[in-house]
Amino acid sequence: MTDFLLELRSEEIPARMQASARAELEKLFRAQMSAAGLETGDLTIWSTPRRLALIAKGLPDATAAVSEELKGPRSSAPLQALEGFLRKTGLTQDQLEDRDGVWFAVIDKLGRATAEVLADAIPAIVRGFVWPKSMRWGKASASSESLRWVRPLSGIVAIFGEELIQCEVSGISAGFATRGHRSHCPGEITIGSASDYAEKLRACHVIVDHEERQSIIRDGAAKAAADAGLILVEDEGLVIENAGLTEWPVPLLGRFDEAFLEVPPEVIQLTARVNQKYFVVNDADGKLANGFVCTANVDAVDGGAEIVAGNRKVLAARLSDARFFWEQDRKTKLQDHAKKLDRITFHEKLGTVADKVERVAKLARWLVEQNIVAPAKAGAAGGLRSDDGKASLAAPASAGATAELADQVELAARLCKADLVTEMVGEFPELQGLMGGYYARAEGLPDAVADAIRDHYKPVGQGDDVPTAPVTVAVALADKVDTLMCFFAIGEKPTGSKDPFALRRAVLGAIRIVQDNLLRFSLDDTLETLAGDVVLRGDNLSESQNELLSHFIGEICTNDAGLVNFFIERLKVQQREAGVRHDLIDAVFALGGEDDLVRLLSRVKALQAFMATDDGANLLAGYKRAANILKQADFSVAPAKAGAAGIGAPNTTAPAFAGATDVDRALLAALDTAEPAASAAVAEERFTDAMAALASLRAPIDAFFDGVMVNDPDEAVRAYRLGLLARFTGAVHGVADFSKIEG
Repeated sequence: MTDFLLELRSEEIPARMQASARAELEKLFRAQMSAAGLETGDLTIWSTPRRLALIAKGLPDATAAVSEELKGPRSSAPLQALEGFLRKTGLTQDQLEDRDGVWFAVIDKLGRATAEVLADAIPAIVRGFVWPKSMRWGKASASSESLRWVRPLSGIVAIFGEELIQCEVSGISAGFATRGHRSHCPGEITIGSASDYAEKLRACHVIVDHEERQSIIRDGAAKAAADAGLILVEDEGLVIENAGLTEWPVPLLGRFDEAFLEVPPEVIQLTARVNQKYFVVNDADGKLANGFVCTANVDAVDGGAEIVAGNRKVLAARLSDARFFWEQDRKTKLQDHAKKLDRITFHEKLGTVADKVERVAKLARWLVEQNIVAPAKAGAAGGLRSDDGKASLAAPASAGATAELADQVELAARLCKADLVTEMVGEFPELQGLMGGYYARAEGLPDAVADAIRDHYKPVGQGDDVPTAPVTVAVALADKVDTLMCFFAIGEKPTGSKDPFALRRAVLGAIRIVQDNLLRFSLDDTLETLAGDVVLRGDNLSESQNELLSHFIGEICTNDAGLVNFFIERLKVQQREAGVRHDLIDAVFALGGEDDLVRLLSRVKALQAFMATDDGANLLAGYKRAANILKQADFSVAPAKAGAAGIGAPNTTAPAFAGATDVDRALLAALDTAEPAASAAVAEERFTDAMAALASLRAPIDAFFDGVMVNDPDEAVRAYRLGLLARFTGAVHGVADFSKIEG
């Protein structure tokens, strides 16, 4: 068993491409070895800005011998067929096997030397490498057949044990020599084997293990900050990027002028991070300090003083630009910035960003006026108590409080996109919303309005905070619902993995806002109202846009691929990831009329807790048995109301059925108690109590199946018992459609 080393050296590989390059190298190497019949165990794969390296330990010295079996002509076939088969296999007739009148050739192939396999594999790996971007270079680049690589490939090291693998790629021959650090050790280094590769490079100021460089940067940056009494602002992405930019990382602390701290801290951090790849630091109070940590790629003789000084000058220039943008943007009020939004196209079929702002403002105000978002607390009106699943109505807000909230919501909505035309957001698009909040506060707008402008894009991702302040909730929800409705209205729905307008993210954000703030409304009715009266019609839209949107209003609510269904499907995905069974969501949603997301989830969670008990599992089994019997008897499973007379339905207002047994009467009595109790509990949103009422049916239904024959020869008895089962399934359906539950 022998170790193999492969190094592919080139000009600087972009840091962002190195992780995928390591994965690509592993994939290609394993594929080549597998095709040759060589098993590979764990591989060590490293990267630096100038090289990719792979070490495969314990490769066999040769591939295993194999036997190949070829089927030939029938033994009765003409002689010419047999002669052709013999020429193909290189065998003689006496070497063939006759199996039931058919000739077979068994050819033993000797194993190949692993060195020979590697010599063929290396050029295939290099030429088969896929980069996000690649280039050709030199005279050979005139041909489209020339080698493509991320940057000009300059050297190959390929050593199996201590033996050089003789191979060549586009004029570059494999050898024992590599190169160390550009500044500290620019000459050639001779590598003897895989075992001395990393240490020889380390001696020449190259740490080839990218994870080790990351640790040096992570720990060194934190220590440099701590030595100055500061706290490093952790940034793992920046750690990885700096490790991809250096072969001998040396973190160094620098300072910048305190005057720049008047600029918002997010701007300073983004300027340092994006433009210069610097870490920022906080003081002991957690506030941004006038310090930064840069990562040098050399061991400077002066301890890095000149490097820090140079980086300070560059950062000062960048921060000066940022301060200029900050000062210039504040000279214009947000409402004046907002007037320029009519220059930005939102979508060719949906008008400008100014049109979107108009729709969002109307929608957000409507959410408050309909008390979906209430002044006292977002979601308080009609909200659920999370502890016991019971409904709790908050005291209605005063008309004055609602009007004040509606005015603030509309103001925030009309200004929420204004920062898109500012200089700062033009330079740093990542700061949209955030800068609007700063500018709103700077011009003296209410804090609630400034916060709503700042946070109305939230939640952006799964780990992002969900807004809870009423003004922010209304604007954030309105913004997302407008996006969803408008793109569904013009037929731009997500398909497969394609979602160019991030509608899945928008709907998940809307769902989380509704969930976390316990907002109570009918999704179907609300979207239909908004589509018809609030969002998709108005003076701000042209006649052609109104006609187009009206044409697609059906896409929002009515069909199976509509927006309501999109909400439910994404809710299933979200809840499945949270451990909630999708079939239970189906079981509740299938009842119809359950499109209040808060109530639906409360109901589903109570159902899931119930199904985890023995009572739930046994009741489900009883339900399925009852449903099967009713189906076979072609008997309706629609719920039969207590006291209603009908074919086969027990008449609870009349004397007991003459043919009823004690078991029949016990089930009827249990239904008389459980059915109204479950119905009342559902109406009052006491879903745990509703499940408890269903649980009381478990013993009577089990006893019913054990104690009587449903399909009794007596037609009247059979009809009565089928009626009991119909009423039982109907009582269960009052809580959830158990036919949708798996198990």
